Amino acid sequence: MSAGKWFEELTPGLVVHHAIRRTLTEADNVLFTSMTMNPARVHLDFHYAETETEFGKPLVNSMLTVAMVVGISVHETTFGTTVANLGFDSIDFPAPLFHGDTIRVETEVLAARSSKSRPDQGIITFEHRAHNQHDVLVCRATRNALMLNRPSP
Repeated sequence: MSAGKWFEELTPGLVVHHAIRRTLTEADNVLFTSMTMNPARVHLDFHYAETETEFGKPLVNSMLTVAMVVGISVHETTFGTTVANLGFDSIDFPAPLFHGDTIRVETEVLAARSSKSRPDQGIITFEHRAHNQHDVLVCRATRNALMLNRPSP
């Protein structure tokens, strides 16, 4: 049984407010940043971030942010019903995310079209939006996914 939605269920204008929220920790940020070989001091060096940046503390790695945003959306949108992630049209980070911030995510279906080459599949354009605990938009990502049609009974 799939928890995600079939292509036919993902109609433009649908907004899903995801139940899962996630607080991003220092450990999440350091592990992700280290595993992805990103040596940027703004993510790892507390003294540098405090004394040399406008933020005054380390930023959560933006790639961790977008990965978490899409991950939070999976269970209620694409889990078991997606064929492939086709790519991102845009990813924006309008405000910084810091250790201890909690994100909530909503996903809007912007567009849907049947696949020309795969009659049992369709392409959905999603916009994922993440807000922190203060309701500030911290990430907006537009992506395309190849989705399965509902199976015939």
